[in-house]
Amino acid sequence: MPTAEALEQRIAELRTQVRRAAGSGDRTAARRLRAELRTAEAEWDTAVLGTPAPAEPPRQQSGAVPVREHVHRALTLLSVPAAPKFILTVHEAFFSGDLVAARLTSLRRDEERSFRAAPYARPYYVCAALTTDLLAPARGLLAVSTWPPAQRMVGPLSPRVDLLTAATRLARHLADHGDTAAGQRVLWQLAVSIPGATDGSAIDPHLVLAAAERELEVHRDDDIQQRADAAERAQRQLADPAAQLFGTRLAVAERRRNEA
Repeated sequence: MPTAEALEQRIAELRTQVRRAAGSGDRTAARRLRAELRTAEAEWDTAVLGTPAPAEPPRQQSGAVPVREHVHRALTLLSVPAAPKFILTVHEAFFSGDLVAARLTSLRRDEERSFRAAPYARPYYVCAALTTDLLAPARGLLAVSTWPPAQRMVGPLSPRVDLLTAATRLARHLADHGDTAAGQRVLWQLAVSIPGATDGSAIDPHLVLAAAERELEVHRDDDIQQRADAAERAQRQLADPAAQLFGTRLAVAERRRNEA
């Protein structure tokens, strides 16, 4: 049987191929690739988690649920800014319905256009995370407009803090609602970079939670302060409500003028 690392690479490749086939409308190829993906996932379960693998809950068809709602559900579970690729992974593991990668490409721009046309007309918007230094959109990171401003900021310590926070959120979800093989695979991706989170053979959500919380104690306070300071500065400097949600590239020029 292939190694766990080889299977993880194969699973990632198949997921990309499934999304590409679905995005191009080739449903026959998408179904075939999806069957191959299930086989590879089952082999991963056997190699890493042992047999039998945790039972997967039945998935319901999502109908015409807007892509923004799928993204909102995944981000709400994580509670931290996240990249589209990881949002897709979390959605596939924890929620029902199809979410195609191609549909995420223009989502943030569409949300900004909607907000500028009718501010606050929707209960929430999928917006950009903002960098703490320039108050500009953080490359490739999405957030939710209803989060506190500081939660939507990303500073030097934030990538690590957000990974640890996401791990605690997913671990609690699995502990409270029961393990699934798909959920364990996502948690494994995060846990392998957290000291003491795995015993080398299986994933225990309680072990991941404890290890992530220990490391969070080291970084969390400094990260919170950096985000809070940036959020306060954004309130002062970004008069445009849309800029507070989606950032402004003019912040670079403004900063340079202030430093001159």
